[in-house]
This record gives sequence, structure tokens and C-alpha cells, in this order.
Amino acid sequence: MINFTLNGEARQLDVDPNMPLLWALRDELKMTGTKFGCGVAFCGACTVHVDGFPARSCQTFIGDLEGAEVTTIEGVDTDAAKAVQDAWVELQVPQCGYCQSGQIMSATALLADTPQPTDEDIDAAMENNICRCASYVRIRKAIHRAAEIMEA
Repeated sequence: MINFTLNGEARQLDVDPNMPLLWALRDELKMTGTKFGCGVAFCGACTVHVDGFPARSCQTFIGDLEGAEVTTIEGVDTDAAKAVQDAWVELQVPQCGYCQSGQIMSATALLADTPQPTDEDIDAAMENNICRCASYVRIRKAIHRAAEIMEA
């Protein structure tokens, strides 16, 4: 039995401890906001927060999360997350939208740590989030816009 907190709620799963968190979320808990992209922690589509830090859920094993706090796109509810989501809509960031939950989770973590990021900060924080539609320019603008929203 693995005990952890998911989006602020205590959870307990009786699964193979070597199961990737991604599959525990999607298959066991029916939370499909976190997406499968590559399965090797390269694309960032599966990004969630573990104890406040971005983590690739496809390569994070559920057995390693005993006592951890996990936040998914369904549960991210901070000032930074609200600002990011508002900026994403305002600047019409998504095209196909597939990578967006991972992009938002990475951007939210960046702004929580660095409220006024430079282009270099953004590039470093977002470099491992792949967007097939190549909306990187809008993503960067939206992160800067989210920082402005948070400052207001």
C-alpha cells in the first residue's frame, strides 16, 4: 500500500511500487489531465509537481512517493497557476493543446520560484517541455504576462 497526498487529498494505492506515477494517475485514479508523451522523461507532457517541484510522472515510480505530495493539472491551485492559466488564454498559447498541461505545470513551478523570470530563466525551466506545434514564442510571452498578472 502506497500512501501519498494527491491534490490535497490523502490517497492510498495498492499497486506495484514500480508502476510509473503517470499510469497510476491515468489508469488507477482516472485522472487524465496528465498526458503520456514519450515515456522516457524527454517531452514533459507528463509533468506534475512532487513536493512542489516539477517531475516527469512517466519515470517517477509510485513506490517512491510514500508520504509525498503530488499535484496534477487538475489540482494546481496557486496564484502562479491562476496567472499562468489566465495568460495562456489571453495570449491563445495552445494550438493542439496536447502538451499544455505539462507546459503549465512547468511554468507554474518556475513562477513560484522566480516571480520575475528573464528569457534565460524561462528557456532553462521550459527547455525539456516539447511542443509539436512550436508555440514556444507564445509560451515565453505568456510566462512574462503571468509574471505581470502576479505582480499586479
